[in-house]
Amino acid sequence: MDSDMSGRQVSGLLKGKYMQEEMLEVVNEKGETLKSLPRSEIHGDPALLHRVVHVLVFNEQGKLLLQKRSMNKDVAPGRWDTSVGGHVNAGETLDEAMHREMEEELGIATCTTKFLYTYIHSNEFESELVYTYSCVYSGAIHFQQDEIDEVRPWSLDEIRENSGKGILSDNFEHEMKMYLKHCSKQRTFDDSLNF
Repeated sequence: MDSDMSGRQVSGLLKGKYMQEEMLEVVNEKGETLKSLPRSEIHGDPALLHRVVHVLVFNEQGKLLLQKRSMNKDVAPGRWDTSVGGHVNAGETLDEAMHREMEEELGIATCTTKFLYTYIHSNEFESELVYTYSCVYSGAIHFQQDEIDEVRPWSLDEIRENSGKGILSDNFEHEMKMYLKHCSKQRTFDDSLNF
């Protein structure tokens, strides 16, 4: 850093850094906002719970669209993951975040979604308060190529067969357990599946 810079200039540079970086809300288990911090401060500290949205996008044949995460991602690079998933930015509603992420990641501008459930996912890297939705979509997919390497539909049997083999992200494996539990409670899914 230039030694001729004033404190005000340094402060402006730091604010500029944070303005360019995602600002996320640290929340309690009820989803109530405690404070806002840059993503870089939240990731890496599992004590800082933050909100994310997931959308399970099914095709008309009942297969679940999964995305293969780019090798450039800091979480689960190269692994297959939830159809759509992303942070809820500071000041953003869940609905706004869900629709923004659907359009950014897969190019889905319109799709009727249904709220399914919420849960906490924690690992050594982060803790997320996940809000999961689903939709059925049969239109064109235009995925975000700098964050996603591939997108394709998977049968639930295929997902179950690949679980625990390092092919699917741990976040997604947790998501599927929650989804199957939700379906069994709703009595809309075959109880004989043991995921």
